[in-house]
Amino acid sequence: MWHWSAPLWLWLLPVVLLPWLSHNTEKRIVWSALVPADPISTSLTLLIKGLGSLTLAALIVGLAGPYSPEQITERQGRGAEFIIMLDRSRSMDEAFARQPLNTLPTERKPQRRKREIAGEYLFEFIDSRPDDRFAYLMFSNQATQLLPLSYNKTTVKAVVQAGRLGKGLSKTNIVDALTMAAEMYQGEPYRGSRNVLLISDGGETLTREEEQFLTDLYQDMQLNIYWIYLKSNQGMSLEPGDDEPLMWSDLPERKLHESFNRMAVPYTPLEAGTLEEFTAAVNAIDREQYAPLIVEQRLPREPHQDIFLIIALIGSGLLFVSYLYTLIGVRQAYRQ
Repeated sequence: MWHWSAPLWLWLLPVVLLPWLSHNTEKRIVWSALVPADPISTSLTLLIKGLGSLTLAALIVGLAGPYSPEQITERQGRGAEFIIMLDRSRSMDEAFARQPLNTLPTERKPQRRKREIAGEYLFEFIDSRPDDRFAYLMFSNQATQLLPLSYNKTTVKAVVQAGRLGKGLSKTNIVDALTMAAEMYQGEPYRGSRNVLLISDGGETLTREEEQFLTDLYQDMQLNIYWIYLKSNQGMSLEPGDDEPLMWSDLPERKLHESFNRMAVPYTPLEAGTLEEFTAAVNAIDREQYAPLIVEQRLPREPHQDIFLIIALIGSGLLFVSYLYTLIGVRQAYRQ
């Protein structure tokens, strides 16, 4: 169904009758039998009048600005939905995957911040998934939603780029961030796999009440948790090892990992201590999350006035040619 940008122009549509209201040009003669029948001229007259009405109608409709409004359609795709949670704590401004303090560096490499590395890999991840819908929030001492779920990859990447700027804060409230991530799915129809992608280098100790609260919330929203853990040094791991310092067992990231494991929610930890491991972590998520997905496609407003203006232009040209032809014919008749 069409809509109109300037519907008042449509009040002029009765003007299309003007070509049929032209004055009578018949001449009186002594005997009508002297006038030969000319069906070709009669047909041409009717054709020119019809062309005049069509030209006027096309011009008026074109000026009224017909258009098809914006529409939202659904199609079947493959992919998933992701809430990207990026840690904005001060530790994310530190160097990514540095060597342990008790080792000597084998080669000099420029140190880059974890948040910068995370942003670059997120760009590639977003570009590789055309049917996915992404949202974005960052968190430190409180969570901030920067973008609701969107199919617009340009907007998503612009928000991710903005998240790489500035300095981090000292505190982290992971419970508030996880709660906000789940609530961003509230009111949204279930279209396919729903995921929360946590990118962080630290953690927080959760109480049993907080674990149960998050479990109930994530089960109700049918959410999966992915955690790309950015190591502060290459030797640290979320899983305890045999030859590791005792202090590592009480680190907040270990405690958060244990809490996620206790929650009855699908949870996949992915550790990144090198750029290669970061690539492998992103690729692992990419391979797993290609389930059938209902993709919402927004069709933009489509204007239709151009075709009517073109018809009016062509009609005006033909009428002008017929007028010139008639004018030339009349002049030649007078000369004879």
